[in-house]
Amino acid sequence: MKNILKYTFLLGIGGICSCSDYLNIVPDNTVTLEDYFVNHEMAYEALSKVYSYLPPVHNANNTTFLLGDEWVTRKEDSYNITLNPPMGIMMGGQNNDNPLYGLWTGSRGAPHLYKAIRSCNIFLEKISMATDMSERDMKEWIAQVKFLKAYYHFQLLEYYGPIVIVDKNLNVDDPENEIMQKRRKVDECFNYITKLIDEAIPDLQDRISEIDMGMVDKKVATAIKARIMLLRASPFFNGNKEYYADFPDFDGQPFFPMEESRQKWEEALTAVNAAIRQCEESGSGLYEFDKYPFSKEDDEFFAINPDRMKTLYSLRMIIPDKWNKELIWCRSINYNDGSLLQYASAIRTNNENDQDWQSNTHVWNRFGANYRVLENYYTKNGLPIEVDMTFSQSDKYEFVTTPDTADTEYPHWAGILQPNVQTVNLYLNRELRFYANLGITGGYWRQYRRPMPSMMLPGTDGGVSYSHGTSGQIDFFWSGVGVQKFVHPESRNNSWQRMILFPYAIIRMADLYLMKAEILNELNGPGQEVWDELNKVRRRAGIPDVEAAWSNPEWVSPNFINSHKDKSRMREIILRERSIELAFEGTRFFDIRRYKRATQEFNKPTIGWEGDAPTLSGFFVLSTKQKRRFLMRDNLWPIPLTEMNINPNLKQNPEWPGWDTK
Repeated sequence: MKNILKYTFLLGIGGICSCSDYLNIVPDNTVTLEDYFVNHEMAYEALSKVYSYLPPVHNANNTTFLLGDEWVTRKEDSYNITLNPPMGIMMGGQNNDNPLYGLWTGSRGAPHLYKAIRSCNIFLEKISMATDMSERDMKEWIAQVKFLKAYYHFQLLEYYGPIVIVDKNLNVDDPENEIMQKRRKVDECFNYITKLIDEAIPDLQDRISEIDMGMVDKKVATAIKARIMLLRASPFFNGNKEYYADFPDFDGQPFFPMEESRQKWEEALTAVNAAIRQCEESGSGLYEFDKYPFSKEDDEFFAINPDRMKTLYSLRMIIPDKWNKELIWCRSINYNDGSLLQYASAIRTNNENDQDWQSNTHVWNRFGANYRVLENYYTKNGLPIEVDMTFSQSDKYEFVTTPDTADTEYPHWAGILQPNVQTVNLYLNRELRFYANLGITGGYWRQYRRPMPSMMLPGTDGGVSYSHGTSGQIDFFWSGVGVQKFVHPESRNNSWQRMILFPYAIIRMADLYLMKAEILNELNGPGQEVWDELNKVRRRAGIPDVEAAWSNPEWVSPNFINSHKDKSRMREIILRERSIELAFEGTRFFDIRRYKRATQEFNKPTIGWEGDAPTLSGFFVLSTKQKRRFLMRDNLWPIPLTEMNINPNLKQNPEWPGWDTK
């Protein structure tokens, strides 16, 4: 019985597994694991397998972009909890029996990261057997796999806190005390991960070749290391007595460090500086659109409103313009299978020139934005709407008619808002990221190779299609606000082949610049060096520099004037900038959690307009869409009950059943 338990646990932590689990083949008596490393070609297949465990950020059902409070999904709670596990977590559906998005054992939409680590270890053990590989390829592939091994450990650490480190694979006949491993202290886990990355970096390419896009190079490794070091320095992992003082290991010592360390912020600064330097020297930078518009209509808008349209396009195309210079690392997608986030957030049309309105097979028209996101974007002055005195809060829900083509104000809005249509004041005088990323009533949605005049009401672009019957009445933007950030302007419908594929960003340059601003502020307080990093992103967005905006007495409410000169307020400005620039990309959840604010922020229900109301007066009414329940325990994912039963040396995470019994 002991051997059975021992073998089962090895499966869980990645110690031993059959060849079929590793290479997706069914071994027979004549095939051994070594046969899969006989030459360059077979070794490359094994390398590809190691990459296959990267988290499915592209997958609409399982993307971690759904964590947090930015998205509103389908009008059906049971559907969201069952088929969108990350969203189910935010709705209170997490459990330790069969965890939602459980990376520990690969449950409910998540990759099995201990299998991934085992795959890394097997590769590192066997790659030297490939006989026709150059020394350069051998070193580079080993470095890539070392990095991925570190990254998979980091993913586990990010979700679970202290983890079991699997530096080498175990055998069934190894001593039980080696097999039944304990979770390591958080700092030990961080040290192990960063050491592996440091070992990998020297043998990686400075910049991966075009045919290998998506694989790891020095840019990727240094950028991800910067993200890891920022997480380590942040309050959740740096002196978190408030949460985890009563979470000790078996030796009585806390898993989490109890004392805040300034040195961790200094190490984070070193890491982000190295990443920015490596990326910039390799040609990376903030994206700017330098191609032709996607439609004759936009050609005309560019002629009327050139500067703002150029900025709008630069913001609109950051994600879907594949492999542009801003994208440091992406989840590469080479297939259409109907589960991509693009399909979930793409819009259907009833335009008579495109017979796509009847089809919902390839365009779901389903994933929209929480109303909170609408208010989060800045005004045209680069300030929060609650701070900017030029933005009237009292009449933000009142109807307004946009300028007609003959009006003197029209050129300023050409290509951004439709002429002579009714919408609400909330949608006027906002920064251009608002119009580039969202789909709003009275705006334009760029898809189907044209700017579509979106209204979001039933029977209009983005609204309920009653021609779909029951399906049409749940597949629409339930909050009345779409997200066009992940939709390529040339994507169409009717067949998978008409959707334009692009990679999904894991980390990009804007993130690094904002990381540096945050770290500098935490170390030294606000100042020009902090503002300069923030302004790189703000200038691309077409808004005033942070110090110019926040010091303007004609714009800023007296209670907030010069907030950029105060450390704590500057922190909020930086986090707000991150939540806008990186909206819907999966960073907000972790930003909020690393500052220990998740239980305050994520227990608020998502809200939105009455998305299926037939008139504007009925449509622009706010209502609750999805209830949210995020408890203290949800900050760390539960270790599955099966693993706890197998290994007596594992301690459960706080507030999950059984956590205080050992």
